[in-house]
Amino acid sequence: MTRVKPFRLRRASICPPQPGHSERYIEPVAVLDTQQPVRSAEPIPRSTLPTVVIKPTQGLILLRWREIWEYRELFFFLIWRDVKVRYKQTILGAAWAIIQPVMTMVIFSIFFGRLAGVSSDGFPYPIFAYAGLLPWQLFATALSTAANSLVASASMVQKVYFPRVVLPVSGVLASLVDFSIAMVVLIGLMVWYRVAPTMAVLLLPLFLLQALVCALGVGLWLAALNVRYRDIRHALPFVVQFWLFATPVAYPSSLLDEPWRTLYGLNPMVGVVEGFRWAFLGSEPPSSMIAFSAVVSLVLLVTGAIYFQSVERKFADVI
Repeated sequence: MTRVKPFRLRRASICPPQPGHSERYIEPVAVLDTQQPVRSAEPIPRSTLPTVVIKPTQGLILLRWREIWEYRELFFFLIWRDVKVRYKQTILGAAWAIIQPVMTMVIFSIFFGRLAGVSSDGFPYPIFAYAGLLPWQLFATALSTAANSLVASASMVQKVYFPRVVLPVSGVLASLVDFSIAMVVLIGLMVWYRVAPTMAVLLLPLFLLQALVCALGVGLWLAALNVRYRDIRHALPFVVQFWLFATPVAYPSSLLDEPWRTLYGLNPMVGVVEGFRWAFLGSEPPSSMIAFSAVVSLVLLVTGAIYFQSVERKFADVI
């Protein structure tokens, strides 16, 4: 309880002259006399405050879906932030989502298609290369964003509690915006070269989901490791570039004979790239490669989620 010194406050107004008087006078309007002590704000009873108990993860819990759902507003805000910041203060804006795969397609068409004479399974090489670059660009963007998501939001991780897995997941889903924009170019190439999609295009969401699962699985591993070992940030561009040439983007997987072609499916992006070409261009079905790639993608997701949850409690201290 706080006591203040009593004081008197007088407000006055100047009144016009009254009849019979030539002088103005000051008439008091109100008087405020504070004699009572000023009381401080009453404290809020602890019984009315919500109790939040934060417990460490126990057992093999991949993701705490209920907790993620409680933070769904933050989840969607982070997606919007990633999309907005990616092209902030750029002249071309979202056009970079088209320029990057298109320029890569032109380079591949000149060096691999024309000079090296790489086979394109009977399709025009530009559309053959772009059909492979489209899912690869989605994977590479999602992987890079997820791997650097924790370090890029270090201030949030240190000051505020929220499910840390929200950061890499939102980064992966934000890459779908660039994928949707770049898809317009593929549709234009199909119209230009008069290539009609097959019924396998109905399976396109499955191949898209597999690409996201693979990017998230590897991204969880790299995001957790990047918190402790910042070498991941410098090695990631080299890994992505090496993985590009180890994936049949600029060349078809039909160059390999069995059983090497089936074992080639251990690269999880092989089934995704070949599945995209099969869905849009009607190329040879990837057969067992899809199954191998899907299994490897699931293994990466499960192991990445387990490792991420096991070291999540140390992020705020180490980052």
